[in-house]
Amino acid sequence: MRQWNIKSEDRLRRIAAGFTFAQGTAVDANRPVEFLSVVIRPGDRVCLEGNNQKQADVLAGALADVDPQVLHDLHMVQSGVVLPEHLDLFEKGIAKKVDYSYSGPQAARIARMLFSGKIELGAIHTCVALFAR
Repeated sequence: MRQWNIKSEDRLRRIAAGFTFAQGTAVDANRPVEFLSVVIRPGDRVCLEGNNQKQADVLAGALADVDPQVLHDLHMVQSGVVLPEHLDLFEKGIAKKVDYSYSGPQAARIARMLFSGKIELGAIHTCVALFAR
């Protein structure tokens, strides 16, 4: 018999695993690497953003510190690839593919990584449509 709620059950397992590193909805500030390692799975599509720049920096640093044997082949979806840690994910084998809108100071590194095969390019989104009205 086919099981129709696989994604729902997986989501609940991830939430339960994440709660071991949280107090209510707040994640233990000393264990973000462990938290990310149990709520993200290899091959997941991950949007690495934060409510503010400090959160985005902490998340990028924590994700770059996960064990590539545990987390790998991630598909990153980001508005900007602006921190060195964003590309460290690809150097370490944690991430494989990226969709983004802009890269700013990381543009040259992205180009080198593309030509060396360290990064797979998904979509590059622009805001041209916003100005076409």
